[in-house]
Amino acid sequence: MDIWSKNAYPADVLSNLCSNGFRFDGVVCGSMEGFLQSLKQQDINKQRRICSMKGKDAKKQTSAGWQTDQIVWWKGKAIDRQSGEFTALVRKAYNAMFEQSEGFRTALMATRGMALYHTKGESNPYRTILTEQEFCSILTELRENNDYRNKTQELIAKSVRYEPEA
Repeated sequence: MDIWSKNAYPADVLSNLCSNGFRFDGVVCGSMEGFLQSLKQQDINKQRRICSMKGKDAKKQTSAGWQTDQIVWWKGKAIDRQSGEFTALVRKAYNAMFEQSEGFRTALMATRGMALYHTKGESNPYRTILTEQEFCSILTELRENNDYRNKTQELIAKSVRYEPEA
């Protein structure tokens, strides 16, 4: 499934531009796009303002300044875009959105059994805040880790196979 804001459900709801609001680390996020674009701002007040934005309004706040030194910011702290710390921060934000946005959660779980891709995405991590591969792997991991249907089936299968010894 090609995730894009102009594609049909559930792809449109999985887009970072969709207004899947959530709160992360005490900050209101109007959309994932708001959160991601806010990382490009060192100024905390500017970051909070962008973080609260939805969709295209947030995307319009993009800045290429971070690309020179590969430093992004969260709540006044500098973070190397290419680091594990950055990856962990973004994953935590997606987890928060998954937990708090029923619309996002329902849309993601509707993609069970489908490969996720993002043809509009950039592949070079030095030029984008989140690559297609990073984006789709985060969504796939979230979906697989929270697929209670599969976990329930596994538990049932294990209990059916269990034969107590005489």
